[in-house]
Amino acid sequence: MSDWVVVVDDDKTNLKTAGVILSRSNMRVSAFKAAPVLFDFLRQGNRPDLILLDIIMPECDGFEALKQIRLLEKDLHIEEIPVIFLTANEDLDAETKGLSLGAMDFIKKPFVPDVLVMRVRHIIDLVRLQRNLSSQVEEKTREVADLSLQVVLAMADVIDAKDTYTNGHSIRVAQYSKMIAARYGYSEKAQSDLYMTALLHDVGKVSVPLQVMNKEGKLTDEEFAYIKNHPVVGAGILANIKAMPLLSVGARSHHERYDGKGYPDGLAGNDIPEEARIIAVADAYDAMSSYRIYRDKLPQEEVRSEIVNGKGRQFDPVFADIMLEMMEEDKDYSMSERKDTA
Repeated sequence: MSDWVVVVDDDKTNLKTAGVILSRSNMRVSAFKAAPVLFDFLRQGNRPDLILLDIIMPECDGFEALKQIRLLEKDLHIEEIPVIFLTANEDLDAETKGLSLGAMDFIKKPFVPDVLVMRVRHIIDLVRLQRNLSSQVEEKTREVADLSLQVVLAMADVIDAKDTYTNGHSIRVAQYSKMIAARYGYSEKAQSDLYMTALLHDVGKVSVPLQVMNKEGKLTDEEFAYIKNHPVVGAGILANIKAMPLLSVGARSHHERYDGKGYPDGLAGNDIPEEARIIAVADAYDAMSSYRIYRDKLPQEEVRSEIVNGKGRQFDPVFADIMLEMMEEDKDYSMSERKDTA
């Protein structure tokens, strides 16, 4: 079955253009000139995969329309339909307002065909991934009252496979995180929860285009914005897994810095969730102690120096010290990626 997209815009030309572009990409398109028609359409039981919604419209503008759509979904007991706003303006305030209301993206008019198709498909695929992952995990939770480690391990492999520079990164970060937690005094249950959380800390990378993920040169500002957004995307994907809310926390906050200069929220010190502070140290350690296409793994002393220098700035000093203690005991640098697995 082809993807089903609804376009709502009071301009006939925009409706026709969007319809032609999406139809040529084998998408089913329904077009409406006003939001109230869309509301009736949804009340009649229609469930499109995505809605393209113009902001400036008579009767009911895009912002109000999105509010009404979300109320309708609650009344009808249906899943949220992803919404992308259409706009002809470069208005950061409008984008901020739209994202706060729950829009997934913005697309500028006049349309660039490839961009329109790429973003629509990207959002539809992303929402499907979120729903499928949530559905699989919740089903497994009902059956065994716990998350399936095999499902999460498989998901971690999918994440790592997208980046040609990594191999087994998520599993190693999970292992290091669990080791730090054990030394800090976590219970067995808490260690297992953190292990699961660390396995999926990079799930948001599914939203980063391959050409950006695997680019060897310096990233442009726009490309780096994709990278910086992956914690937010990851948190969104994992947010609906009610059986383990920690998953979303780890995905969102593992790039925060102890000095407050991290992303996406600029949290500092103990305001950063403790589990994310642990994962941050483990993540950085693995990045430095792993092979890359453009370099060998860093010498252990160089890695040690970076962690020492990052204490109180990039890393929580307590967890950095635990990692340094683990490194001190690792005389042959076995706690790093092996050449036969790189």
